[in-house]
Amino acid sequence: MLVSNRMKGLHPYVPGEQPKDRVYIKLNANENPYAPSKAVQKAVLNFVKKYPEKLGLYPDPDSNELHAAIARMLNQTGGVLCRAKVSSKEVSPAEEDKIPFTVTPDMIYTGNGSDEVLSFVFYAFFDSGKKFVLPQFTYSFYPVYAGFYDIPMDQVPLKDDWSLDKEEMLKRAKQNDSGLIFANPNAPTGLGLSREEVRQMLLNSSPDQIFIVDEAYVDFGGESCIPLLKDFKNLVIVRTFSKSLCGAGQRLGYIVASPELVNVVTTVKNSVNHFPLDALAQVSGTAACKDISYYVNTSKKVAEERDAFYNFLQEKGFYVIKSQTNFLFAKKNGIKGEDLYKSIKERGILIRHFNTPGIEDFVRITIGTKEQMQKLKAAFEDTLDTLK
Repeated sequence: MLVSNRMKGLHPYVPGEQPKDRVYIKLNANENPYAPSKAVQKAVLNFVKKYPEKLGLYPDPDSNELHAAIARMLNQTGGVLCRAKVSSKEVSPAEEDKIPFTVTPDMIYTGNGSDEVLSFVFYAFFDSGKKFVLPQFTYSFYPVYAGFYDIPMDQVPLKDDWSLDKEEMLKRAKQNDSGLIFANPNAPTGLGLSREEVRQMLLNSSPDQIFIVDEAYVDFGGESCIPLLKDFKNLVIVRTFSKSLCGAGQRLGYIVASPELVNVVTTVKNSVNHFPLDALAQVSGTAACKDISYYVNTSKKVAEERDAFYNFLQEKGFYVIKSQTNFLFAKKNGIKGEDLYKSIKERGILIRHFNTPGIEDFVRITIGTKEQMQKLKAAFEDTLDTLK
């Protein structure tokens, strides 16, 4: 027998469709429609031109410059880009997003996208044989890692309004004597808990169990839980460059947590790969954090287009969940989600359909540029006429 029993039991994550047969407008993978800033492009090109020999050397294993840049960026923005204020001289957080302490570089850990970061977080904080708690409908990589590390799951159904059932999640975490994880705002629904709601959950949970909040989409309108790190040492916040920082192709993710918990995850990383981030990723990530005003503005544009398309879908009779992310989750009575996805695809645009019982009639629509969303509106109108 050539493969292990562990291998036979794996159920890999299925990413958004990446077509090769034709060019589509891609609104199916929650990527950012805008290119990285010119400062990032310049930094990468200058690095390759001026220091080509560094591509043949190992990079900084601890990504020190990048960690300092991320910490500075979070202090500037409060961790929510679409509400941050940009002046001619500086970027500053909205009043409600101000962090009541200074985020320091030793509170940051970085890895190859938040997916790798989540892998190490699962290994570090969830035990094989003990159930951890998560929502039933959430980021579909969580169950993948549960299977990979042989960690049993306790999945809590969402409420009828598609929000997280906070009370039931806490109840089951206590019953299992285990930690929990959820995305905030959640995916694929787009709904988020307020910071105060998360605070109350932490107050009613065990300080001896890990509490993981995945903030992949928070920059588009959620409330970051970074301020809660002041009072809760069992809190780990996972974030990414892939969404608001236009960096899905750069593969950069990070956590914000106490230095003690950062050291735990770093120990896991150093037991797998001492050099997780390549030199170009470190350069591009550092440059993005230094040019954060560009990303504040693009996040605002995405949020504006999201709200406009939300109104459009409502006018067309869709049930659409009010989103705090860079996507919308919607369905229309009388139309199957798969049929809607296929019809929009025929018109040259990709959106996401999940063939998952309970959400099979929904589609998830990533927000693109104004021009892309105008084309999507036209495709929807044509489709609705066809599928009546």
